Amino acid sequence: MPLRHKSAQKRARQTVKRTEKNKLYKAKIRTAIKKVLEAKDKTAAEKELKTAVTILDKVAAKRIIHKNNAANRKSSLTRFVNKMK
Repeated sequence: MPLRHKSAQKRARQTVKRTEKNKLYKAKIRTAIKKVLEAKDKTAAEKELKTAVTILDKVAAKRIIHKNNAANRKSSLTRFVNKMK
């Protein structure tokens, strides 16, 4: 289906750009979460948790993920770190 209108063509270009940007942010989230879960000791996990929370807050502020989704992820990661010995 060819895009005949200029506005539709522009919208398609914007969608591609936004999709790529969102993929990068979501990859950052996954990496940060993985680092927290793979931390060996509690101090390292707490350090990684701090960076993960920062990334989740930024991504939620940009509305790439929902704020409640970010809150749930932060909560589960915090519980995980608190249970470590």
